[in-house]
Amino acid sequence: MNLKIDHSSSTPLHSQAEKLIRELISREEYQNGKLLPSEVDLSQQLGISRNTLRHSINKLVNEGLLIRRKGYGTKVATKGISGRAKNWLSFSQEMKALGIAVCNFELHVGWQIPSPDVASFFGIKPDTRVLTLERLRGKENFPFVYFISWFNPEIGITGNDDFSHPLYEILEEKYHVKATLSYEEISAIKATPFLCQKLEINSDEPVLFRKRYVYDENKRPIEFNFGYYRGDSFVYTVESERK
Repeated sequence: MNLKIDHSSSTPLHSQAEKLIRELISREEYQNGKLLPSEVDLSQQLGISRNTLRHSINKLVNEGLLIRRKGYGTKVATKGISGRAKNWLSFSQEMKALGIAVCNFELHVGWQIPSPDVASFFGIKPDTRVLTLERLRGKENFPFVYFISWFNPEIGITGNDDFSHPLYEILEEKYHVKATLSYEEISAIKATPFLCQKLEINSDEPVLFRKRYVYDENKRPIEFNFGYYRGDSFVYTVESERK
């Protein structure tokens, strides 16, 4: 496949590279396990920097399409058994559907230097401060989830908002940003002392960890979210349709 970047185009280089890599990994040989060309070879062929290329690859890694191992290379992720959740909801909407009144026990807003994963997801410079929202939430007298959200600086969110209201309603109504697509990773982790204190659990109790990548209708990344749930309070249900 002849991979070519249009350097005269107004489309950002990393977006063009991402599109080309998506096309590349759809080929049969890469679907069957062939390693992608090295970053050095790909960046030279495309005529872009390795940092620009790495940003594009990181996005596909975050989406679960690619697996990258140091000293080995990058390959297409093997497709296992998975469920696709349709009509995903915000936490407030989830609780409303269950007839549970949401309580906010703690709420912290600030501007922070993000981790490399967050910076890569948004495609920003590592030293760019992003708005960070941390919330301890649950139902009356029972906190059961701790959320940490980072927001893309592009959307213009200031932090001077009433975050007791549903987050995605705030983004849509005030900032005209509609959350339409979510990729999620769910795993069980050992409770840290910090989580034990926040969720009021013992160190031997399980915590369900949900990582969520949220995009708007143009597939622009808008939110990177961590959710830590008490293991005795959350069941993740996936509805699948067989055709």
